[in-house]
Amino acid sequence: MTKRDYYEILGVERTASKEELKKAYRKLAMQYHPDRNPGDKESEEKFKEAAEAYEILNNDDKRAKYDRFGHDGVRGSGYGSQGFSDINDIFSHFSDIFGGGSSIFDDFFGGGQQRGRQRGRGVPGSDLKVTLKLTLEEIAEGTSKKIKIKKQVKCDKCNGSGAEGSTSKKKCPICNGTGEIRSVSRSVFGQFVNITACANCNGEGEVIDTPCKKCMGDGRVNEDVQVKIDVPAGVHEGSYMTMRGEGNAGKRGGHSGNIIVVFKEEEHEYFLREEDDIVYDLNITFPEAVLGTEVDVPTLVGKARLKIDPGTQPGKLLKMRDKGIKHLNHSGRGDQIVRIMVNIPTKLNSKEKELLKELAELPNFKTSDKENGKGFFRRFGL
Repeated sequence: MTKRDYYEILGVERTASKEELKKAYRKLAMQYHPDRNPGDKESEEKFKEAAEAYEILNNDDKRAKYDRFGHDGVRGSGYGSQGFSDINDIFSHFSDIFGGGSSIFDDFFGGGQQRGRQRGRGVPGSDLKVTLKLTLEEIAEGTSKKIKIKKQVKCDKCNGSGAEGSTSKKKCPICNGTGEIRSVSRSVFGQFVNITACANCNGEGEVIDTPCKKCMGDGRVNEDVQVKIDVPAGVHEGSYMTMRGEGNAGKRGGHSGNIIVVFKEEEHEYFLREEDDIVYDLNITFPEAVLGTEVDVPTLVGKARLKIDPGTQPGKLLKMRDKGIKHLNHSGRGDQIVRIMVNIPTKLNSKEKELLKELAELPNFKTSDKENGKGFFRRFGL
C-alpha cells in the first residue's frame, strides 16, 4: 500500500515551522483519538498516520532525509519504531504537546487545570473589570485616578486560611491530599486515566476542621477598597491595562486575580482625535480670511496664538506642531491640526448688500473663466 505524503497528512506546507507542525498534529490527534471515535477503525488508522508523520517531520535529521529521498529515506523510522505498546503511549511520547500528563484525557477532563493549581494553597481569585472614563487632556499627558471598588479581600481574622483560631487544615481523606480523583478505564486500545478534581476538598487536597466564623471558611470577605490607577499617556478608546494581583483575593490563600481597566474617551467640547493628532475647527470671518489675522486658539494645555495668512482658503489645514497627544509606546507627541472654516453670513442689511455688490465688480472678486469652466465650454462652441 502506497503511503501518503507526510506533509499532506498533517495539512501543512513543506516549509512549515515546528510550531505549525505541532499545532497541526495536535488538532488531528484530538479529532481522531479512539475515545472520541469508539469502534471506528478508520479514525484509529488516521490517528496512527498522523503520529507517524509528526514523528518524522519534527525530527530535523529525519525530515531532511524525507525531503530528499521520500519514504525510502526514513524507512523503519515511523510509527512503531519507538516501541509504542498502545495508542496512549503516543501521548506519553509527545507529552510536550499534550501538557506532560499521562494521557490526553487530562486535557479533555480538566486535568491540565488541576496540575496548574498548587494544592494546599487555595483557589485563585477572579479578575475584575473596570471601565475608566478619561478626558482628552488626561489622555494627552497621562494621569492617576483613585476609584472605589467592591472586591473580595483576605480575611483579617484567619489571615486568609479559612480556619477558626489555631485550628489547622488536614489532609483530605477522600483524595489523600492530592486534590484529584483518578479513575482507570481499559479498552482494546489500552489503558486510559480520567482525572477530576476532588469534590470533597474542591481540588485543594486539604479540608478545615473548624471554619472561621467571619469568612465562613472562605478565607476572604467583601470590602470597599480604594484603588489607584496610573494611566499612561496616549491610551485609546477600548484599550485596556492589567493590574496584576489587584483583583479578588484567592479562596483560602489562593493568589489574587487581576483588575482589567478598560479606557473610555469622553467627548471633547472642541477637539476631535485622529490617532495622536487633534483637530480643531477655527471659524473666521470673510474679511479675516482675505486680509489675514492673528487669533487665540484653544489647545490641550491652554491657549496659543495662531497667525492666519492673507488669502487663506476655507478648508485649509494649519499644523501646530507637538500640540497633540503624547505617543503611547515611544517618545514625542502628535500635532494639533487647525481646519479653517469661513463664516458666510445668511442675513445682510441694505448697506452690507451694497458694499458686497461694489466688491463683486472689482477684478480681484471676479471668478475667471478658467476657474468657473467657461473656457472649457467655449473651446467646444457650447
